[in-house]
Amino acid sequence: MYSFNYLKPVSIEDAADLLSESDEHKVISGGMTLIPTLKQRLARVEHLIGLEKCGLNEIKLDGELLKIGAMTTHAEVSESDIVVMENPAIAELASHIGDRQVRNRGTIGGSLANNDPSACYPAAILGLGGIIHTTKRDIKAEEFFVDLFETALEEDEIITAVSLPKPDAAAYEKFPNPASRYAMVGVFVAKFNSEIRVAVTGAGEEGVFRCSEIETALLKAFSSESLSDITISADGLMSDIHAEADYRAHLIVEMAKRAVTKSARR
Repeated sequence: MYSFNYLKPVSIEDAADLLSESDEHKVISGGMTLIPTLKQRLARVEHLIGLEKCGLNEIKLDGELLKIGAMTTHAEVSESDIVVMENPAIAELASHIGDRQVRNRGTIGGSLANNDPSACYPAAILGLGGIIHTTKRDIKAEEFFVDLFETALEEDEIITAVSLPKPDAAAYEKFPNPASRYAMVGVFVAKFNSEIRVAVTGAGEEGVFRCSEIETALLKAFSSESLSDITISADGLMSDIHAEADYRAHLIVEMAKRAVTKSARR
């Protein structure tokens, strides 16, 4: 690891000012991705800006939206009474991220900013049609996720919170890698009054995406039986040492069926 200075600003405004001073300055939240990268000397920073004192770990209701601060850990999300009551699918999703150590250090804001193609939170935020709040603006989920490890965030922009609408029913199911617990395929299904949203992580060559075929089928009848004859094309899906594209295509339908069944039980 190369040497660097670790800064602890006491407000998000101060953090944003520090970040804007140089391209060699980076923000750290939970550090689940950045720290290993630095340890392997795959990246070098002059100043590392910690957000732990910036007050970004509040969970609250903002009108009809569930608002979660960017520095809220996965463990805090999974154990929050507000989240469990308002959107239990998010609480359950957070409870199965990584292992105990990761859940107690990793944050929702860090996960979204990194946009790992196999991360769980992007599927939830896109599936719910959430809004990502930053130091500069509010970004709709459809506009936030750009490509693998790429988002709409500007170089000097920091995520401060995410807002999520309350669905009529929702659930997340993933087929996890047995070692990392990352999703080889994860599917988040959300049912609203006049809309069905289905988001897939772990499978797309360009990262998280919505699955229109499953959405259309579920609009006709919100039941796992509605997906019995659905076939997803392997075009645009990842193939790697863990699973070929056609297997991931099969898993998308199977995880969607499980998610629909689970959501109906809530």
